[in-house]
Amino acid sequence: MNYSCLLNFTDTQRSIGISFLAFAFLLGFPGNLFVVWTVLFQLRKRSVTSILVLNLAAADAVVLLTAPFFIHFLAVCTWEFGDAWCKTLHYMCCVNMYASVYLIAFMSLDRLMGIAKPFLSQKVRTKSKVSKVIFPLWVAAFLFSLPMVFYRKVFDVNGAFICKPSHSHYKEEIFQYLFETLLCFIIPFSIMVGSYIHISRKLKNGRFRIRSRKRVNRLILLIVISFAICWMPYNMINIVQVTGHLVNKPLSDTLLTASKNLRPVVTAFAFISSSINPILYTFAGSAFIRTSGMKFIARLLEGNTELTSVRKPTKPNEDKNKKATNGGSVVLHQMQNGETRNVTIESPEKK
Repeated sequence: MNYSCLLNFTDTQRSIGISFLAFAFLLGFPGNLFVVWTVLFQLRKRSVTSILVLNLAAADAVVLLTAPFFIHFLAVCTWEFGDAWCKTLHYMCCVNMYASVYLIAFMSLDRLMGIAKPFLSQKVRTKSKVSKVIFPLWVAAFLFSLPMVFYRKVFDVNGAFICKPSHSHYKEEIFQYLFETLLCFIIPFSIMVGSYIHISRKLKNGRFRIRSRKRVNRLILLIVISFAICWMPYNMINIVQVTGHLVNKPLSDTLLTASKNLRPVVTAFAFISSSINPILYTFAGSAFIRTSGMKFIARLLEGNTELTSVRKPTKPNEDKNKKATNGGSVVLHQMQNGETRNVTIESPEKK
């Protein structure tokens, strides 16, 4: 029997889905394990950034660990792992995808605070305080993923077992996909975009003179773009499917058919998001590869922020009152992630 007809997948759709999943798994799973190994065994002292990266790599690795099961499902067109494993795998995948997205959003806020409020960041950015934030993020990921357990099960369709969404009423479908899109995309993506817009403005400000500004901006832009590219199609399909339930026929039938046919492909494509972070680390740490070899990520993540201040001398003809009030500007030579950043902060003039 041709199970692909029962699944409503064309051979092209199945091939594309398998290709995305296989690419993400083969590239991302060993890459994220390498990051985890580096943080656990190569770092002499774990920083706040390394703790965030460790959690992100672990979450991405678990997501990618589920990929072979979905590849098998698309290849043979039947689910052979039972109902319990159907629910468990999708729940695990959903939990770690939520955690991954929230960790990226938190890292965006962390970068923003480091640039917008550098002195405050030095005081509050400790491992113990960051751990207190990471734990609730994981708890939220576990809780927000619970609908996946209730709305997923195995169906027997003419001898072919299919692990797919199960909703007793179309309102449940609307709830699940709107809930998922809002909490797993719109809110965290808004945080990322808002943070990086503010960061870009701060970096362009004359008071922040950063030698490697172009390189940092490019890395930040890649993080935002990769997240948007990988997750936008999936969430657009969520919106299309919800819209299909809210409009009248024949448009309703067209939207629902299109969303259900494209969902396996966009879901597989979203897995690439979990495989791309090691590439970005490689990009950011490329300067260390030649000197440090396999330890280049350790070099990238090592190095606590060091701040030394050098006061620019005031001009001879400047007002004496300015000198009395330590007029002029302070240049902070900041070493972070192996890069030197010169941050100039102007002192306020006495009125």
